[in-house]
Amino acid sequence: MASLLMFVTLLHLITLAVLFIATMEKSWWVWDGTENSDLWYNCRFDNETEAWSCESSKETEWLQAVQVLMILSVVFSAISFLIFLGQLFTISKGGLFYLTGVCQAFAGLNAFTAVLIYTLHNKEILQDSRELSSGHFGYCFYLVWVCVPLLLSSGVMYIHLRKRE
Repeated sequence: MASLLMFVTLLHLITLAVLFIATMEKSWWVWDGTENSDLWYNCRFDNETEAWSCESSKETEWLQAVQVLMILSVVFSAISFLIFLGQLFTISKGGLFYLTGVCQAFAGLNAFTAVLIYTLHNKEILQDSRELSSGHFGYCFYLVWVCVPLLLSSGVMYIHLRKRE
């Protein structure tokens, strides 16, 4: 049981870190390695100055929905971890970590909804950028897709995890 507890805790911390990186990093859509777009900025590499030039992304309703859902996902995962630590020391023997599991599963559903919206509406989100056919999804997009099943499965594991002495 101690090894399961350690595994779930480690999984939770890893998914929280990956979610945070995917939300803040600049690679949700990439064009030829010289231009990329994320949830907050559109960046271009200037060969003359050899520096990245970034400007704020145009705020569309779909982009705002993705931004809000990704932030909620990080917040719910962090709250879930804090609740888990509190429950670890307060619930009685045999108690279940229901609240922790529900918060973690809700974080997974938020991340799923955000990445699904970005997948289906990337044309509207990136409307003022270059031609989409010359670009592709970046690594942050794929990190969120990896996090979704991990968040949902860890939420289910928390729900079934019992506290033992």
